[in-house]
Amino acid sequence: MLSGPFILQSTQTSSEVNENSLKRLNGYLENLQKPGSRSVQPMKLTFYIRNTKYSSKVQPELISSGFRSVSFTLHTNDVLSTVMDVLTSCSLPVEHMKGLTASKAASKSPTETGEPFYRTIKWDKSYYTFTGFKDPEQELQQAQRAEPTLSVWLRNNEPEASKKHNASLPRREELKRLKRELCRRFNLTDIRWQRSWGVSHRYCQLQSLSRLSHQNPEALINLQGHTVVFADQSGMNASGHVMLGTMDVHHQWTKLFEQLPGYHSLQQQTHWLKERISLLLGGTQVVHMDRLGPVQPIAEHYSSLNTFHKRLMSHHLRLHPRSLQGLTMLLENDRSNPSLHEMGHFVIPIKCDLPTLQVFLQNQAPEARRRIQRKNQLQAEEEAVVKLCLETLSLRSLSKEPSVSPAQMIQCCERLLEQRSPHMQGLQICVSHFYSVMQDGDLCVPWDWKS
Repeated sequence: MLSGPFILQSTQTSSEVNENSLKRLNGYLENLQKPGSRSVQPMKLTFYIRNTKYSSKVQPELISSGFRSVSFTLHTNDVLSTVMDVLTSCSLPVEHMKGLTASKAASKSPTETGEPFYRTIKWDKSYYTFTGFKDPEQELQQAQRAEPTLSVWLRNNEPEASKKHNASLPRREELKRLKRELCRRFNLTDIRWQRSWGVSHRYCQLQSLSRLSHQNPEALINLQGHTVVFADQSGMNASGHVMLGTMDVHHQWTKLFEQLPGYHSLQQQTHWLKERISLLLGGTQVVHMDRLGPVQPIAEHYSSLNTFHKRLMSHHLRLHPRSLQGLTMLLENDRSNPSLHEMGHFVIPIKCDLPTLQVFLQNQAPEARRRIQRKNQLQAEEEAVVKLCLETLSLRSLSKEPSVSPAQMIQCCERLLEQRSPHMQGLQICVSHFYSVMQDGDLCVPWDWKS
């Protein structure tokens, strides 16, 4: 979690604004690290910071509390520029960042020649403090220390985890009840969350939607049959799910609900374009996976499909109608060459050379099918070993972070079954890359834990 000198504790409302803004900023920075980061959408943030220079423009109640509000919109496409913008907007010192900016500028020139350029950059400690990213030097020092074994760590942290879990039980039950009630009342397919927010945070979001449903039940009629996702911004994503921005007010949610019929029309056009592209590319299906990159609005997804479809129509690719059936592809705006993902789907640039694309698809189809078969096999093994762990170890739950691969999860679970630690009974375990006790009592353990 990001932290900074502008965290406010004096007033509950302003503190919540800061907390939500920091979570959204964290998400923005995370998206910049993923493939497709150059398509990150602008994000407006508001923070309450300590007011060291009073102005007549600052509200009197904020002056008395010693804080003032700062709002700005991020348009940056890299982590360093984002951090610089946030520091500048919040009137925080940036002198220690100037050396990093110079290093970044110097590192660009070899890349422009088409040759990859690699050099370790020594970041200032404040960079890691502000962004929440891991400091390699600190990680190395920690790794050099004796890492605890899983059984020792569980023995030391199980009491704290159990205490936090027991304290969260009433709110967990309320969260389940409220989710069931909203799904039943408005015939929702599901309610989800874009980020791993805590139980209290998710409950507050459901409460807000519930209040709106009682104040203006007609507004939620258009939600019937949809999946609702509490996210960083409101709209509809490429999967057709209705996103409710956690920083938006009821008026903005209501306005979105009124616009849903228009989104349905866009959905239909999107499905039609996918079918046409599939026919032109030998049966390959266009898919979209939010977990592999930033959330893509459906309007942006439609635009990508439309552009690619028009380019396909202007060329006559010679692909057998069913030669690529059963294969999938992702469209991307910021790549130059097509590639084959390790999970078996093609990653296709919208503006790639189409004759080259035809040859690539034909040559890589057998390897794509082999990788899909391997992926399906790993997923089946993963599901089986997770189920076995839950039953054998009497765990309350067992999950993993998206960054943990099926192969890593399988290896971790098989070792858990071999060890059978008595300290795991009744715990909620999340397989990750580090040890941590979460705010609601969940325990994060590294997939490659020491025995």
